[in-house]
Amino acid sequence: MTIHREGYKSIAIGTLIFGAINLIYFYFFSASCQWLGWVIFFATLFLLLFLVSFFRIPNRALTIKDGVVVAPADGKVVVIEEAFDEEYFKTKRLQVSIFMSPANVHVNRNPISGDVIYNQYHKGKYLVAWHPKSSTENERHSVVIKKDNTEVLVKQIAGALAKRIVNYLQVGQKVSQTEEMGFIKFGSRVDMLLPVGTKVNVELNQVVQGGVTIIATL
Repeated sequence: MTIHREGYKSIAIGTLIFGAINLIYFYFFSASCQWLGWVIFFATLFLLLFLVSFFRIPNRALTIKDGVVVAPADGKVVVIEEAFDEEYFKTKRLQVSIFMSPANVHVNRNPISGDVIYNQYHKGKYLVAWHPKSSTENERHSVVIKKDNTEVLVKQIAGALAKRIVNYLQVGQKVSQTEEMGFIKFGSRVDMLLPVGTKVNVELNQVVQGGVTIIATL
């Protein structure tokens, strides 16, 4: 397991806060209430370890295979339905959405290999990530990857806790399946818009792994 570069600053700040809180308490108050000091120590240690785990990148055997769409994120499948896309396709697409809780790995990966032909950031609200309108009203970053005649739109969506979406792709860039496309901090959702009629290999409420689980067959 490694730590994602997006977490270096947050973890450094968290470590400083952890150290400051505990040093101040043990230096000024531990003599009067020692047991409370230990409670504070373990509570803040738990929060620091949780912060570190949020930015973890576990060692995995990633799935690289032509003709399939790989999960762009860890989480639970919360939507599998046809939906009209007003942003790019202007027609119906098959939407598959993955909800990412704060406990999930939050690195996002390219679901297919191909060329980036669209990349757009949208300001928006911070509705809870499972809200039906979060796909169109929340802060989000949309990318379309094209391979041959197939175009897949991947939408990184901020949730109630997510306050920063990071996207590494640029229009004209060639990308490989399972390579990092971005990162979303602190709870979020990723939508994929696939061609109507695409064979879906997952079910609602199924837990998937980014870069590993095959979502659909093209």
